[in-house]
Amino acid sequence: MNFLAHIYLSGEDEGITIGNFIADGIKGKRYQKFPPKIIKGILLHRFIDSYTDSHPTVRQSTARLHKNYSHYSGVIVDILYDHFLAKNWNKYHPQPLATYVDNFYEMLRANFEILPTRIQRMLPHMMSDNWLLSYASIDGISNILTQMNHRTKNQSKMNFAVRELEEFYTEFETEFTSFFAELITASKQKLIEL
Repeated sequence: MNFLAHIYLSGEDEGITIGNFIADGIKGKRYQKFPPKIIKGILLHRFIDSYTDSHPTVRQSTARLHKNYSHYSGVIVDILYDHFLAKNWNKYHPQPLATYVDNFYEMLRANFEILPTRIQRMLPHMMSDNWLLSYASIDGISNILTQMNHRTKNQSKMNFAVRELEEFYTEFETEFTSFFAELITASKQKLIEL
């Protein structure tokens, strides 16, 4: 899953949300230096990634992309799934997506000093281009995939994956909806365990 899903699956706790958001930049056991709620968020993020990567429905989505994008297929599916979450946001959360995203950015600004340097550098770009809100449109997803392709020095060709999104839109959306319902349940259970 990508940023929006990770944030959503954190629930309403700021510490857990921050931990889940920054987790990709926290390697190994470095998470242990953070406060308990942030640790919980980092561990939740790792659980979500593991659960997602091994889920047969997600593998079905990635298989559709593997011929053209090889090992980047999983990254692309994470982004496509965030599109379906953003597009169908009102089915998952009572607050409008724009308000939810603004509140999230405000929370990050208020906790800026605890964010890893890499996230601090990324944040102005994320907010100015409003990545999270842009996920709701195909144009927004196209921009995100183009940025990701640049990060791979144009080797991934991810910018072309919008073609598959449009061609197999119904299939991807059906897979997302089915998988995400299971992921919500699994994440809530994991939060209880943590």
